[in-house]
Amino acid sequence: MPDPLQPVLGGDMPFDATAFEIESREELDTHLVKNTLAGLTVLGLRLDGSPPDLASVDVRDTLFVGCRFGSPEVETDLIRRGAHVVPPFRTLPYPTHPALLYTPEDLAAGFAESGFAGMYDTVVYRHFVERGGAVPDVREAVAQRLHDAGIDNALGKALAAWASVHGTADAVGIMGGHAEPRGSEPFRMAATLARQLARSGRLIVTGGGPGVMEAANLGAYFASRSERELAAAIDMLVPAPDFRDHDPYTAAALSVRASFPLPAVDLADRLRFGGLALPTWLYGHEPANLFAGQIGKYFSNAVREDSILRLARGGIVFAPGWAGTVQEVFQAATKTFYQTDGPSGAFVFLGTEHWAKLPVVDLLETLLARSPHGDQSGLIVVTDSIDEAMTALTQ
Repeated sequence: MPDPLQPVLGGDMPFDATAFEIESREELDTHLVKNTLAGLTVLGLRLDGSPPDLASVDVRDTLFVGCRFGSPEVETDLIRRGAHVVPPFRTLPYPTHPALLYTPEDLAAGFAESGFAGMYDTVVYRHFVERGGAVPDVREAVAQRLHDAGIDNALGKALAAWASVHGTADAVGIMGGHAEPRGSEPFRMAATLARQLARSGRLIVTGGGPGVMEAANLGAYFASRSERELAAAIDMLVPAPDFRDHDPYTAAALSVRASFPLPAVDLADRLRFGGLALPTWLYGHEPANLFAGQIGKYFSNAVREDSILRLARGGIVFAPGWAGTVQEVFQAATKTFYQTDGPSGAFVFLGTEHWAKLPVVDLLETLLARSPHGDQSGLIVVTDSIDEAMTALTQ
């Protein structure tokens, strides 16, 4: 059976966003013609089937990370001739250095045969828990950090590919409650707003989980379709509203994808249809939503949270949510207060009734008014209007 993660591990598709990194067999072959890999980095390739002849190739200072070779003798010969080899950890259910970001198909691999319990995403989460969760042993910690370094690298390449096609249009983060049921008013508002933002050229960025995050990626997934089709898709999801009911929840998402397939797009355009999701296996009991164009799933929650807020400098939407969402509000506020990552876009709070229950906005206004870079409190917008939110985020 073909490896379901072959695209993540580096497959046949050429990917030349980085001149010094090799992520596909086709790209490797272009260098082998020159008989040198000196100084290059080869990421996650399967070189044990139809192995290339590397015996006479210059491999001085070549770094092979997570590659599989035909025999230990091949690895030994490469090291002897000046290469550096970081081998994959063969007993793990995940790649120790993914070359590319995940896709929904990668994370859902195995669902058709074995249900939610047998799909890749769940298998990795179960392994994560069994190996200590947030406090793994040393061997597991090293493997997880290698994996997350690969995701960091892949994320940079994906964003560079996006920018090469779409320019540097602002990325907009959409945050909110993970427990928001499918079909609720906040769910529909987040999906509608995300669809409009994606159609205007904005890159949608979420935490990749259920609830409002799924709604946002779903809206971006429908960027090329009508609002009526988006509403029909949400209606298809409503009979399975709760992510804790794993199998029907996942089956409903896959059914929507099958009923509304994406147009054929290249690597850079995957982000245009579904946006970017950055979930974590720390919260692996919450299944990653399956509507993002590309998915950077991390073991480290801290790295993942910082990455979301660092990217979402074109503004952030806070749909109704509680403790986790409030935490994200003030993490984002710290970056805006100090302009850690440059100027910030609007802070849009969707749902006036919900945010009236929490003193978040009053505290945020007081804080941002005292920014050393000048009064930033004008960035705050509290609204029930999609049009007002769009104006704040696209002006």
